[in-house]
Amino acid sequence: MFVELISSEDRSREGTDVGNKITITAGNVRVLVELNDTRSAKSVWEALPFDAEARTWGDEIYFSIPVKMGLENGQEVVDKGDVGYWPPGSAMCLFFGPTPVSRGGEIRPASAVTVLGKIVSDLGQLRQVRDGMHLKVTRAEE
Repeated sequence: MFVELISSEDRSREGTDVGNKITITAGNVRVLVELNDTRSAKSVWEALPFDAEARTWGDEIYFSIPVKMGLENGQEVVDKGDVGYWPPGSAMCLFFGPTPVSRGGEIRPASAVTVLGKIVSDLGQLRQVRDGMHLKVTRAEE
């Protein structure tokens, strides 16, 4: 059964509901992510809050999450600011630029990911995140 993360009434009150937004914090870095309406994003929402350890791969930060699921509408190329789920590593991925396997101007994950949402805050601060940094992933607060 599929349940929307926010109702159409909540969407009409833009900016007043944080029912689909999460915060990822690493040291002084704090990004806001707006989750989409996929089953995968809902599974991540239900698992919150959790801690993780950051890994970097080019301009991608990824980290294991306590959710295991298959690929949903898999994408082999993503957009800058996309947040994905990578099934082989049970990992959430934050894409803010090219990875080692990107070609041309594209952003390419190691393999297909499920896009869970979009980073809606400054992407530049993600360059401060280093391998091994502690991450906290929580539901966003108003």
